[in-house]
Amino acid sequence: MYDVIVIGGGPAGLSAACSAWENGAKKVLVIERDKELGGILNQCVHNGFGLHYFKEELTGPEYAGRFEKMLASTGVEVRLDTMVLSVSKNREVACVNTSDGLVTYKGKAVVLAMGCRERTRGAIAIPGDRPAGVFTAGTAQRYLNIEGYMVGKRVIILGSGDIGLIMARRMTLEGAKVLACVEVMPYSGGLSRNIAQCLNDFDIPLYLSHTIVNIQGRNRVEKVTVARVDRNRRPIPGTETEFDCDTVLLSVGLIPENELTKEAGITLDPRTNGAVVYENMETDAEGIFACGNVVHVHDLVDYVTAESARAGKAAAQYALSGEKTGRTVTLLNGDGVTYTVPQRVRISETEKSAGIFFRVNRIMNDSVIHVLSHGEKLLSFRRGHMAPGEMEHIVVPMSVLKKSDGEITVATEVLS
Repeated sequence: MYDVIVIGGGPAGLSAACSAWENGAKKVLVIERDKELGGILNQCVHNGFGLHYFKEELTGPEYAGRFEKMLASTGVEVRLDTMVLSVSKNREVACVNTSDGLVTYKGKAVVLAMGCRERTRGAIAIPGDRPAGVFTAGTAQRYLNIEGYMVGKRVIILGSGDIGLIMARRMTLEGAKVLACVEVMPYSGGLSRNIAQCLNDFDIPLYLSHTIVNIQGRNRVEKVTVARVDRNRRPIPGTETEFDCDTVLLSVGLIPENELTKEAGITLDPRTNGAVVYENMETDAEGIFACGNVVHVHDLVDYVTAESARAGKAAAQYALSGEKTGRTVTLLNGDGVTYTVPQRVRISETEKSAGIFFRVNRIMNDSVIHVLSHGEKLLSFRRGHMAPGEMEHIVVPMSVLKKSDGEITVATEVLS
């Protein structure tokens, strides 16, 4: 019997495990399907990590290394190269590896930290031939940064998510010619700093409100046709442009890796495709917590770390003292807001305030974030700029939460 079992050894799992140990859980297990800890950070050789958490700029492997050292100084057990097959509501974790075979571990608390995966060509149904040379941006990143394979020489990138933007720079630095980054939306899906550093600094054009309408090639990609789209994201006839290229990288969104969550019968939020969670990251399955990109896709690993530390602490507290109860406030998204996390806040478990993360659904300048309860404004926050690619964070004091009548809505208003 373990106090806390953490599924996933990436940035979320490492942070949760360290936090659980620091908060009194003395028998903690981390289960990771890869051959080493660190998750996606191991292939992110660019810098920009750790500015919030460590107050210095690190590469992905350096950031992961910090947490691996922290974990090594604890008594946390680690099972590498081990695939989790199922998690039950009574916190039994079934997993398999080549040395132990099929094993089931029981935990007083479980933390889900499986991360997310990329959408593929099949998920977005790009028409055309099926040649070699079409990769998700993350797969190309792994081939290039870990395996040492150059995936192409003339590249088109579909989607302006952060991984795609970073790979535009990486491919350019390795000698490839990135012809264009194509985005179906009228705005970029990545951080502003990545637009500046990865596209603008290398004169890589960004085609907003465009998409790929055809891929041609017999054995390898030879041509890609790009067209402008209308408000409904439908290609406009007569606006096609052909590019001679040998590679297409797809950066068309990330999906929380929630197969285990579904099998455990945990409620998912259709807005995030992740678990519905309380303020301490507990799901509606008692004693099972979720954190990081398995809950909602983050733009900064520092936010993943802070959120996962909260989940690890709560899991340790649950393992030591049991169930949390109390009056619950449900969070809703209003005008201009795509989703909120957490989706529920327990008043009795909130000490001074509750942090709320959310994303807006369009670019907004000079705007206000309103916290409302049944139409009544309880609190407002001014913002100069908000964009879908950048997660927003507000802190709602306990006094405001107590004023709500069971529901709080987060909404936006553009002032000019």
